Amino acid sequence: MPTLKIKGVTIVETFAEAFPMVATRVIITAPTLEWALISARTMTGFATSVIACGAEAGIERILSPRETMDGRPGVAVLLFTMNADKLQTQLRNRVGQCVLTSPGSACFAGLEGEKKLKLGASLRFFGDGWQVSKVIGGRRFWRIPVMDGEFLCEATTGLTKKAVGGGNLLVLGKSHKSVLTACTRAVKAMAELPDVITPFPGGIVRSGSKVGSKYKGQIASTNDAYCPTLKAAVDTALPLDIEAVMEIVIDGLSFEAIHKAMHAGINAIAKGGAREGVTHISAGNYGGNLGPHHFHLKEIVG
Repeated sequence: MPTLKIKGVTIVETFAEAFPMVATRVIITAPTLEWALISARTMTGFATSVIACGAEAGIERILSPRETMDGRPGVAVLLFTMNADKLQTQLRNRVGQCVLTSPGSACFAGLEGEKKLKLGASLRFFGDGWQVSKVIGGRRFWRIPVMDGEFLCEATTGLTKKAVGGGNLLVLGKSHKSVLTACTRAVKAMAELPDVITPFPGGIVRSGSKVGSKYKGQIASTNDAYCPTLKAAVDTALPLDIEAVMEIVIDGLSFEAIHKAMHAGINAIAKGGAREGVTHISAGNYGGNLGPHHFHLKEIVG
């Protein structure tokens, strides 16, 4: 079978291995887009991996005043965890500490579903008895008095158990600059699609990991097979001319959402061609033993 290439960039015949997650979406609004973004970025801080952060979260997209319930600028945020109880805890803590506290903010449900998570229904107790509920169009809202007026928060938001975490792309290149340029382009292309986030800083992670470690109690450690400085010391997966590898991790509300994001990402990475310095696009997996969702790169490109 001939090697598949896009503009001289080799698409490795492998797959990204992903796993089931639960997820929700909330809509944050504010008097200005700047303040909606401040609130959303604070809420999604320290949420790159469930391994150590408790959740994976990110900004899905910016909403115009025409798209929000209160006619103000808004931001859609996605939040992922491994089970509904953890998702409820992370949602309560992050909205309570980062949205309730943000000047002029309001928070609304962003996902429908038979299963519900408490939003304002748990945060209302901050009102110390002065909170007031209101039902509009069959949806319940809580008005919680705060020092700049009131915090309006929908009582609940939906959750989905069909979410997928851990979709990924590995980008190999001859220089740090070439790989970072290509990955930045890919993250931007994915950001234009609905239902997905890339939770790591700027959407890119340079510290890819493997399961396990030589040290007791360490559940993950550096992916030495992809570390350029270790090529002569380990069973490396890298050609000799590779000087940098970066990974893009994708979480989505569905398998299809991640598939589309990976397709867009692969094409964006390869846009500069081999002349840019990127040589291979690969993906991380654990032999199919970790997660049931497998994203085969050749099928995605095809």
